[in-house]
Amino acid sequence: MQRIERIQQHLQAGAPTEIVIVAATRTPITKAKRGAFKDTTPDVLLRHVFQGVLAQTKIDPSLIGDVVVGNVLQPGSAAGGARMGQLCAGIPFSVPLTTVNRQCSSGLQAFANVASAIQAGFYDVGIAAGVECMSLTDMGGTAPDVCWEQVHANKAARNCTVPMGITSENVAEKYGITRTQQDTFAAASHAKAHAAQEHGWFSREITPVTTTRTTADGVDQQVTVTADEGVRPGTTVDGLAKLKASFKPSGTTTAGNSSQVSDGAAACLVMTRRVAEQLKLPILGSFVSYAVVGVPPEIMGVGPAVAIPAALKKAGLTIDQIDVFELNEAFASQALYCQQTLQIPSHKINPTGTTV
Repeated sequence: MQRIERIQQHLQAGAPTEIVIVAATRTPITKAKRGAFKDTTPDVLLRHVFQGVLAQTKIDPSLIGDVVVGNVLQPGSAAGGARMGQLCAGIPFSVPLTTVNRQCSSGLQAFANVASAIQAGFYDVGIAAGVECMSLTDMGGTAPDVCWEQVHANKAARNCTVPMGITSENVAEKYGITRTQQDTFAAASHAKAHAAQEHGWFSREITPVTTTRTTADGVDQQVTVTADEGVRPGTTVDGLAKLKASFKPSGTTTAGNSSQVSDGAAACLVMTRRVAEQLKLPILGSFVSYAVVGVPPEIMGVGPAVAIPAALKKAGLTIDQIDVFELNEAFASQALYCQQTLQIPSHKINPTGTTV
């Protein structure tokens, strides 16, 4: 009974132990392989976002109990690079750091880990971050060290090798998501993102990054990046309809209704409400609930359709009570499926656009 009461105190809005976000920032998101960050390493991007949240709050970095960084395409030394970025940002070596990989939701998992640790009382202040430098990664990837005889004998395990683009095609075919629906969704996403960019809404969350980019002529060029590169103003359904399918001849998934490969980083400073009020810091939001639910690998993008209801149930909320849903748009097919399954009105989905 005491444990239940303690959990209820943690979840109670306005309670001293409530988990809150007091600062958040991100770099611009650039095009992998050819964008402004194509030669920029993860430690540099992380340094900028770490310094960004520290600059916003002016807190003593030694108060931070842990730094957790989400990263998907990390080599074996990824934690080392993230640690270097932390130290270069002025966060002392006494503050520990770790990395976490939960594929597309690695950054979210980093936040969940920090929030959960604070909620459990292990520390009061933490940084959750995410970084990806797809430019510096072999996108073809290497086969994992597994027992392939065992994997090939198990269909579910074998489906873990299905390429991402084919998972999108699988979702479209299985649930009847048409090419026109996908292109319409993608065009709307770009229109929303362009409007947000024009109104300066993104500039409030972006920390500019000055870095070095090597030109096609081999000349090192210093650039300061202040805006996202992936927004395509003027994108139309008719224009997208002219693109060829990217993953199978008869498919409906194209470069235009899929997310671009990107480089970028983000971070947020998380703490208890008690500490935030003691430090007189603004409270941007609070942690209420989270959920992770597995789905068949061959249709991996449908995950939000089952994870969102699970998270809402834990919080005692319903779909109708949520004003805005920020939903990963890996592909228009899976984003549409999730929206339709959950019956979320279009105006509530990614109001400033997203990755497609």
